[in-house]
Amino acid sequence: MFKALVILADGFEDVEAVAPIDILRRGGVRVDVASLDPSRGAPVSAHGLAVAADGPLSAFAQNDYDAIILPGGGKGTENLRASAEVAALLRRQKEAGRWICAICAAPSVLAAAGVLGDARYTCYPGVESLVGRPAEDAATVVDGRIITARGPGAAFDFGFEILSRAVSAEAARKVAEGMLAV
Repeated sequence: MFKALVILADGFEDVEAVAPIDILRRGGVRVDVASLDPSRGAPVSAHGLAVAADGPLSAFAQNDYDAIILPGGGKGTENLRASAEVAALLRRQKEAGRWICAICAAPSVLAAAGVLGDARYTCYPGVESLVGRPAEDAATVVDGRIITARGPGAAFDFGFEILSRAVSAEAARKVAEGMLAV
């Protein structure tokens, strides 16, 4: 079974976390939700939504995941980017050739951790300055084992793209149909 880890830091963008979690679970993917702050069982989003995590990141950091998913959000991304634990986890993920997924401002975390490299990517407008090079003008971009998405409005596309890689394009289509997203 495909396993994904979603890392939530206080200030994450609500829909960028919840939509992919929901889509992947509907598609049969095991999704663990980790809180970056070990004292927070329920990280609080940029808009005040508390989402219960399955545990602190330290409880999951030694596990192997097929995909690591980083929601964006200004403050949430700052918190992720400041974490040496997140950077080390992303580098290990890249070295193992597994999926790394980031949306909105979170591609800047990939750049800071040294895992984005010269991969094509997209992000929230203005975040390119944190990455250090231009982004593509697309809702979602897949390059190698990196999936990026532009922002909150692309959260469903992002989730379906990850599901298509995790299970199959057919599974993603069926989940999209069931959610009336097609």
